[in-house]
Amino acid sequence: MADLADDLELHSTILNDKFHVRLSCVTIYVTLCAVPIKGFRHKGLERFFSTGTKAGIQPKHADRLRLILGRLNVATGPGDMNLPGLGLHELQGARAGTWAVKVSGNWRVTFVVADKDVDRVDYEDYH
Repeated sequence: MADLADDLELHSTILNDKFHVRLSCVTIYVTLCAVPIKGFRHKGLERFFSTGTKAGIQPKHADRLRLILGRLNVATGPGDMNLPGLGLHELQGARAGTWAVKVSGNWRVTFVVADKDVDRVDYEDYH
């Protein structure tokens, strides 16, 4: 991290029109060192996440999936996904420990969290 900060001249001032923006350690850490999603079960969702291609997902869900995946990519626990309208809930029975958020209708993004890592992200119609 120190080398990165040195390379970016951590406290250099960047001119942006009339405003001066000063970089901080927090900004660099959050921007460059995000904790990624560890794994996907749904290959189409993984391709959408990594390349933006809508092949393998329903195109009408793209905006909502982008929001969900962006939040999952920085989440450290299920509670980080408890946003209004997402309907965060834990599945029960054989799928206990798996969490779900609403995409649209019966479609959900499901995931597990272990040691602050999001894994086994899936896009499914499970109702």
